[in-house]
Amino acid sequence: MHAAEREEIILNALREKGFITYRHLEAEVDASPATIRRDLARLEKLGKINRLHGGAKAVDAGHNLTGAPASLAGTPFEKSLQLNIDAKRAIGKAAADLCKSGEGIIIDGGTTTYQMCEHLGEMSLQVLTNSLHIVNALLPQEATQLLVPSGPIFREQNIILAPAGEESMPNFHASKLFLGAAAVSPRGIFQADALLVASQRRFLDRTDEVILLVDSSKLEASSGAIVCALDRIDRMITDDAADSELIEQLAKAGLKQIELAAPEV
Repeated sequence: MHAAEREEIILNALREKGFITYRHLEAEVDASPATIRRDLARLEKLGKINRLHGGAKAVDAGHNLTGAPASLAGTPFEKSLQLNIDAKRAIGKAAADLCKSGEGIIIDGGTTTYQMCEHLGEMSLQVLTNSLHIVNALLPQEATQLLVPSGPIFREQNIILAPAGEESMPNFHASKLFLGAAAVSPRGIFQADALLVASQRRFLDRTDEVILLVDSSKLEASSGAIVCALDRIDRMITDDAADSELIEQLAKAGLKQIELAAPEV
């Protein structure tokens, strides 16, 4: 296999996943580990990738040339917060109703998961989150214990994210993970930024049950990097404006349970 062919395989894998490990590349590329490392070194020198411990990530998924965190792809939090707000509130309330007193949960950063916060005050939960917005919303709840990962703060989203391959999570396992997404399709759930993908995959490794919170507009697109397949999701909560044909397609693709939340009138 020529170097150009190997490089194309590497770059295609990064476009889809955002981060790839050496082990994954050794299975996909017909070359020795030493050759693969030279390919990665060459691509990094050309500015096409960033190498990390254990693999490589897309070049736009880390820091800019000044060393400061780069902006995340996607809509800034404050702007996204106002989109489909009634649907998001209904989804957040339905998600909070699934929590049990005293359990440990993970709340992924996002404007739909954020809507859970006001309903959690009396549950004495342990909450791991990467969102400073969620931290601020939960801080007044004296019975709620908070944990956050380490890593740079991305101000537009007010979220803490570390590059893939860097272990930054507390030693914490949750009974439930409440996850957001930029888009959902039969192929899986998507995020617009590779750092978000890496963060969510780390959360997926630390939970028993995965609950996806997305308003129905997220079911009409399928762009970005895939976080996971639908069969990794135990339950999806969306609003009752979701197209019935799209819901049926997701169920056939492996989504186990789908709940429709009705916004308050």
